[in-house]
Amino acid sequence: MTDSSSEHAPGLSALGARLSDISSRHEGLVVGLTGSVASGKTTLANKVAAILADAHKVETVSTDGFLFPNEILEERGLTLRKGFPETYNVEALGDAIAALSNGAADFPGYSHVTYDIDPDMTRSIAQPDILILEGLGFQPLSPPPRPAREPDYLVYLDATEDNLLTWYTERFHRLWRAAEDDPTSFYANFLHMSEPELLDFAKSVWGRINLPNLRDHIAPLKETADIVVLKDADHAIRITHDRIG
Repeated sequence: MTDSSSEHAPGLSALGARLSDISSRHEGLVVGLTGSVASGKTTLANKVAAILADAHKVETVSTDGFLFPNEILEERGLTLRKGFPETYNVEALGDAIAALSNGAADFPGYSHVTYDIDPDMTRSIAQPDILILEGLGFQPLSPPPRPAREPDYLVYLDATEDNLLTWYTERFHRLWRAAEDDPTSFYANFLHMSEPELLDFAKSVWGRINLPNLRDHIAPLKETADIVVLKDADHAIRITHDRIG
């Protein structure tokens, strides 16, 4: 599978140019970026931020830091629904967005190795020209002009369910392999499995948890997102809808 910067530059450049243009008309732009688990939100956010960095001060932050800690999820019986809307501290997320508009805000961090909130990963961010806030936990945005507790615009990263399943199992397998050298990793819990067992388990998790979340809570956001970006099987992207005037 190729992922050369030259192959994918047109789609990335188009999205970067669009956000740069919007930023020129909007001080302290906060862009929400959402899409399915394993769609590549973090990668896309970082690549677009790199394009924008030549002309703008840009920060990227994951909403994963606003998941409730595992201890709270367990108390509420939500451990197996991590990533669903009710597992996010939406109030804290809104507080951070509002605080950023006043100058600076703290954004908590989440470790995909321990699978929990990591206090040491908290970042204090001064208001940049553009903040790309990527992840899950977004609610449908209010009609413009939007309140200070919401992102200014929402970008939806779209992909077929077949591609998403492929990328999810590939990521699960990669983290499982890495856990062989890291006993603190959440994925060390699965080291007793054979590779076929692991892949069957990953597909089961996708079908029981991530796919229902996608269909019921994430994909509906595509209908009201300001920009929709489609990612193909080869990871090339292109803007398919742009509803910003």
